[in-house]
Amino acid sequence: MKRVVRFTAAALRRRAGPLGRLAGWSVAEALPVLLAGHLTARAVDDGFLAGRPGTGLAWLGVLAVAVLVGAVGTNRAYARLGDVVEPFRDELAQRVVAGALQRSTSSGARPETAAVARLTHQVEIVRDTFAGLVMVVRGFLFSAGAALIGLNSLDPLVAAVVAVPLVAGLALFAAALPAMVSRQRDYVHADEQLGEAAGAAFAGHRDVVACGAQRSVAERVGRQVDRQAGAEHALARMAALRSLSLAVGGWLPLAVLLLAAPWLVRRGLTAGAVLGALVYVATGLQPALHALVQGVAGGGLRFAVTLHRILAATAPPTAPGSTPPRSPGTGPPTGSAGTPPRYPGTAPPTAPGGTLRTGPAGTARPDTPRGPRPVRAELRAVTFRYGPRARPVLDGFDLTLADGAHLAVVGPSGAGKSTLAGLLAGLLHPQAGTVLLGGTPVGAADPATLARHRVLIPQEAYVFTGTLLENLRYLHPEAPDERVDAAVHRLGLLPLVRRLGGLSATLDPGTLSAGERQLVAAARAYLSPAPLAVLDEATCHLDPVAEATVEEAFGSRPGALVVVAHRISSALRARHVLILDGGVPLHGRHDELLTRSATYRELVGHWQGRPVSAEATAT
Repeated sequence: MKRVVRFTAAALRRRAGPLGRLAGWSVAEALPVLLAGHLTARAVDDGFLAGRPGTGLAWLGVLAVAVLVGAVGTNRAYARLGDVVEPFRDELAQRVVAGALQRSTSSGARPETAAVARLTHQVEIVRDTFAGLVMVVRGFLFSAGAALIGLNSLDPLVAAVVAVPLVAGLALFAAALPAMVSRQRDYVHADEQLGEAAGAAFAGHRDVVACGAQRSVAERVGRQVDRQAGAEHALARMAALRSLSLAVGGWLPLAVLLLAAPWLVRRGLTAGAVLGALVYVATGLQPALHALVQGVAGGGLRFAVTLHRILAATAPPTAPGSTPPRSPGTGPPTGSAGTPPRYPGTAPPTAPGGTLRTGPAGTARPDTPRGPRPVRAELRAVTFRYGPRARPVLDGFDLTLADGAHLAVVGPSGAGKSTLAGLLAGLLHPQAGTVLLGGTPVGAADPATLARHRVLIPQEAYVFTGTLLENLRYLHPEAPDERVDAAVHRLGLLPLVRRLGGLSATLDPGTLSAGERQLVAAARAYLSPAPLAVLDEATCHLDPVAEATVEEAFGSRPGALVVVAHRISSALRARHVLILDGGVPLHGRHDELLTRSATYRELVGHWQGRPVSAEATAT
């Protein structure tokens, strides 16, 4: 784990400024913990026990003000968390990509498919657990520190009585951490090996039966099952050790304080001070220790194990000032000194039945539509990034969608396809530029206005309990029966209607498959009067034939259509294709992009099951 500690420490040192701001707001967040016991003691001793309830209430009022300040501190601390976490995630993603490119482009190497899992799954695990780890460690340091300072202000001896078992509990937990990490690693390895063994057995079951090797294969898979079960039991035993640490560090101080209360009172400690000390332990130290132990033992172990696997499998990140590797045909990298990449100054082709214009801010975007067509959505010089220091997902991006436009958005995971869908739907707001729906800026539009202009169908389709007809008419309650029937037939929903017993049948969302839920959501959106439809992988659970049926139905629907493609076949049905791959976005027709984009050729080649070259396609 030394490599994990060094990598994380170096990343934190590079974030000294954001960490300082996070610490500043953490001080404000810890203010109620710092003052709670002391103000409680004053309220009891100077107020209620002295027969002055007004004074007691006044001290409690001061505590209420401190709680409000702490709430503001909590809010701002979470807002500052992204300044620490997002650059860390970007560095790790760059390391994964650089290592994969280096190995995949070496002599005789094969493309590394495992890098996709590291980039799309493991990096996100590290990001999420790193954020949780930063918050729980920060919370413990400031909350426990504030509680100990408060205890010391009441009586240094009380602070010493409480600190001894707290330190003992922390020491016990720290001593058990290496074993916890080892058990977590063993569990992950056993789980992966079980998956590999079971997958191989399932894939070759016909050969296994033909050779009469069922018992041998079952025994081999069974050994992996036993190993995985043993690893899980060992991991569960670590939970008992965590509970012991919590008991020693969290509950023992409370018991010691209660047992020592008579002796402390004889030494001159007031009743209010005893109550204040209990407040410090019960509301400050104990919750902070519980959050630390559970956070480190849960997310912290996942962070350490997953980050170790990434670091062991990737090359060191590109040195500052050097040019990161990039795939051929993806365009130039982001310019130096903050200069954003710009599109080529050529205009995209237009096709009958639709108008689509894209390009960089400030460049000409000539268009030759067949007569004036209403513009349904427009992005003007839009720049969007997740976090102030994160790399832009879109930078100076322009897009115009008029009636009849049918745009497919393709590219690898994490390239910004769903981000573009969120911007078009008004769910995300850019840091620079303007997003217009029907000529209305989305930032100034209320939800009802947005709903009139666009309908978004996300990947996870929502179906509520009610009749099937109520689900379909949700976005257009006045839709006539004949139009509903037409939508049912047009989108291939008729088999589901028959299975349920008609449109008046009550839906139980739990009984529908993921594909059936997507069909219901698609038909609901199809009936919506909104002129812009955005399908964000909305057909990913459908088979290719059903997906084609849905997209062709939306393609003939009045208005404009944007499809975030799950399969490259969606691009073949679209009039225009937009490629987002982390470099310069490219747009055009399918045949043109095959000659202009190596990324697009690779995507089409994987879909067809064979490499596709520009020359072969052109002929």
